[in-house]
Amino acid sequence: MTGEGLNQEKIWDHFQNEGIDSFSQSRGRLEFLVDRLAPASRVLNIGVGNGILESLALARGIDVWSLDPSERAIERLRQTAAMRDKAMVGYSQAMPFPDQHFDAVVMSEVLEHLDDAVLAQSLREVRRVLREGGRLLGTVPAREVLSQSFVVCPHCSEGFHRWGHQRSFDIQSLTQALGAEFSVQTVAEHFFIDWKSVGAWKKLQGLVKQLLSWRGIGTYGACRNIYFCVRKAG
Repeated sequence: MTGEGLNQEKIWDHFQNEGIDSFSQSRGRLEFLVDRLAPASRVLNIGVGNGILESLALARGIDVWSLDPSERAIERLRQTAAMRDKAMVGYSQAMPFPDQHFDAVVMSEVLEHLDDAVLAQSLREVRRVLREGGRLLGTVPAREVLSQSFVVCPHCSEGFHRWGHQRSFDIQSLTQALGAEFSVQTVAEHFFIDWKSVGAWKKLQGLVKQLLSWRGIGTYGACRNIYFCVRKAG
């Protein structure tokens, strides 16, 4: 999440507030991540979305903290008794936290929004706030074709990615980016479906999409994500 891109901030402020339903399909992905966090561990979530990860983490007894540039999204989290001052407005490249403060940091669907300079600085900041041996884990879209989501503003004629994505990752490029600061544990493609809360028809649709995605057919390849888990080594 860049501090310079005004359009980027406007896009995400909209989706995390007026367009919050856009995160309705994220539960399966976030459950997957929370399942990999230890109860009672201190975890920072960067990019809060609709707050599902925070709810899931609190239910598991995780000491969850949040960081996001959207004041409205953070204020909504602060209404939760267990969050309060643990939800903070800020940017991934300049975090308001002390050194070695967290056991883990989660960045799910965040890195693709960062340009080269902000990505590099954000990863350095994550390393700084992680304890020795701490983990960074999260997801990015897999092999996204950015041009397929390119739109033009009807008012100013400026073109932009409809979700604010600035880069596309495959396993090799993500491994290289993360390896600059961390010891890479896992970088692998994964297909996420909210199996627990959807009905039989949605589950069948999900299976079809998963099979098509595995074969790289049509646009279903965009439904896949890359899951990553890296560790701060001494």
